[in-house]
Amino acid sequence: MTTDRSLDRIDRKILRELQGEGRLSNAALALRVSLSQSACLSRVRRLEEAGVIQSYHARLNPFHIEVGLVLIVEVTLAGRHPEERMRFEEAMLRLPQVVEASHVSGDTDYILKVVVGAMPEWNALKDLMVQEVGATRIITHVIMDTPKAFKGYPIGGS
Repeated sequence: MTTDRSLDRIDRKILRELQGEGRLSNAALALRVSLSQSACLSRVRRLEEAGVIQSYHARLNPFHIEVGLVLIVEVTLAGRHPEERMRFEEAMLRLPQVVEASHVSGDTDYILKVVVGAMPEWNALKDLMVQEVGATRIITHVIMDTPKAFKGYPIGGS
């Protein structure tokens, strides 16, 4: 159930509906996907247990809650050894300013989404990444605006 191929048409409908409206009641969801409430709840629980549905949360607009600067950061490590990656990833988990981290292919090792109050806070965090975690190259992009925010993954199938 962890691969895209194992999701049937009804599972996909459930995922589309919940991605669009995570606070949807089970009764409303069941009606939208043409299932009984018990069958719908059973499917949702199965999707949760399989890790397809990871969590439910409110998506906040960082520009409306005055978080400061939102940065996209490209990080390259000194080497590509598993121990080095593990040390970096453990450090990122401890930093609340790093709100998302993705290990990527190519010349860059990680893409981070970072939120800081102001540039001095970012400079201190960047120094920590270089001195304590082994980053050799850090490229920073300040998000100026978000013309299209993430609203969910496309879910294929009918």
